[in-house]
This record gives sequence, C-alpha cells and structure tokens, in this order.
Amino acid sequence: MNYRTLGKTGMKISEIGYGAWGIGKTAWIGADDQESLNALNRSIELGLNFIDTAIGYGDGHSEKLVGQVAREHAGNIYVASKIPPKNGQWPARAGVPADETFTAEHVISSTEQSLRNLGLDTIDVQQFHVWSDEWVGKGDWLEGVRKLKEQGKIRFFGVSINDHQPANAVKLIETGIVDTVQVIYNIFDQSPEDDLLPACEKHNVGVIVRVALDEGGLTGRITPETVFAKEDFRNSYFKNERKQEVYNRVEKIAADLHISVDDMAETALRYVLSHPAVSTVIPGMRSITNVERNMKVGDGLGLSQDQLAKLKAHRWIRNFYK
Repeated sequence: MNYRTLGKTGMKISEIGYGAWGIGKTAWIGADDQESLNALNRSIELGLNFIDTAIGYGDGHSEKLVGQVAREHAGNIYVASKIPPKNGQWPARAGVPADETFTAEHVISSTEQSLRNLGLDTIDVQQFHVWSDEWVGKGDWLEGVRKLKEQGKIRFFGVSINDHQPANAVKLIETGIVDTVQVIYNIFDQSPEDDLLPACEKHNVGVIVRVALDEGGLTGRITPETVFAKEDFRNSYFKNERKQEVYNRVEKIAADLHISVDDMAETALRYVLSHPAVSTVIPGMRSITNVERNMKVGDGLGLSQDQLAKLKAHRWIRNFYK
C-alpha cells in the first residue's frame, strides 16, 4: 500500500481509504453487519488506515461499526466523520445563512454524539457534511471548530463539498482555516480539475475523493437490465435512460483504452489517484471481494499520460440529482 500526506495535517494515509456510507444500512440497501466488519478488517490487513464515516450514515450505525474496528486497531487507524446540517438540507442551498446550518453549539453537540457512537476520544478529521462559501466569515461555526480542537476532541477540520459544486469551497480554502476537503471526482465528473484541485495544491489542503466509481457506474457492472432494491437511492440516480447512457459510455471508454470492461473499476480509481493533489480515494467496500480488488490499486502507480489524455474526452457534464 502506498501512503500519501493528507495536506497540512501531516498524516500519512493510505491512498485507498474506506468509504463507510454503504455500511450504514440506509440509502445503500443490502449491507450485513458481520460482512461489513469482515471487509473493514480485511482492508486494514491489506494496509488501509483511513476510514470515512458520518453521523448521518444510518443515524450513527456506520460510526458504531467503524468505531468498533478502530478501537481494535488502536493507534493505527485514522477516522474521519461528518456533522450533518442543522436544517437537514442536502445539499446546502444558496442564500441560507450559516446560523441555520452550522452553529457552534450544533458543531460541538454533533461531534460529541459522534464520539459516543465511535467510542473514541478524538476524531482525526471532523467535516461539515455540506458546505457553502457564503458562510466564510459568517456565523459562529468556526468558534465551535476551534473549541473542539482546543479540547482535543478533533484534530483537523474539513468540509464535504456539495455534489457537482467543486468550486464552492475555493474561498474557504484561501482563508487557510480548512485542513481537508472531500469532493466528487471521477472520469465523468472531471470538474474539480478546473479550480478546486489547483487551489488545494497551492494551499496544501488534503483532498479526499468520493464517488470515484460514480456510485457503481464506472465499475462496468451497471447495465440496462440492472435492478436495485426498492429503497436503494440508485433507483433515482440511475433512473429513466441513465443506466443505458452509463453502459454506453463505459463501453466506449473501454474501447478507447483497449481494456476490458472488467478493468473499469481499477482504471477509474487510478484516474483519480493520478492527480497529484489527491490524498486518498474512499470507495465503498462492503465485501471482502471488493476490498481485495480495490486495495490492489493502492500501489502508487497511476495511469499513463496517454491513457489520461484519452480519458479527458470522456468528461460528462451532467447532474444525476436533477
């Protein structure tokens, strides 16, 4: 496993991290707790040392599983979590003031709840689960962050950037008060390369990449015939003709790169890890099979310049949530 420095935090983290949304048993349907624990432990055996969870993943269920594993490997695992917006709005909406979303009191009380769920004394990276640059210099949220740092309840502060709005954190990055950002970045959604990633490099802000596999779209396993459980959010994400569109685009990528569709997941992860600003990518891995497949990619080798150049043509500007 190759390790990268998470920006100004100085933490050396595995370039393949663990995204723990899928083990929360909401939105992503089908998780089994024992299988999730087995997958987490297997990933750690293979060198993973960074796990990203949130209080909102199953109302703390994901945090409880992550905490159980982190305590068993005390001192060897870095844990990141997230504070949900006080008003329950995902994503953050323009024009909504900071004191409706993140107050100092809410930042502190949510973090203390996460610490109880995790069974830990400190969260390595605590993040806001949504963000708007309109909040820079507004409200008292930063006082809450500073108090948590002073008390040793969190080590570093980050934000999870709204889906499809990567530039909506550049102002925050320029202030120097944020240590990490988490962002959607993949072969289809290359937009972070425009403004966000250069700003992170300039200000030494760690980059955590989510949705590198496009919620499964870039694994090569989504076909027009794919069926999800009724409650699974992917029914909406891949609604109407979207499964067919994704299938066609993945077939075209594989043909352009002269690879098998079975190699798409590896290619998608390597694409993200080829950018020097990226610290880690956090795919969801609910089975040992997925863990072992993805962990092999964390070898420090990206894609060739020729492959990267060809993939630029597959940028797909779309918003699956509209």
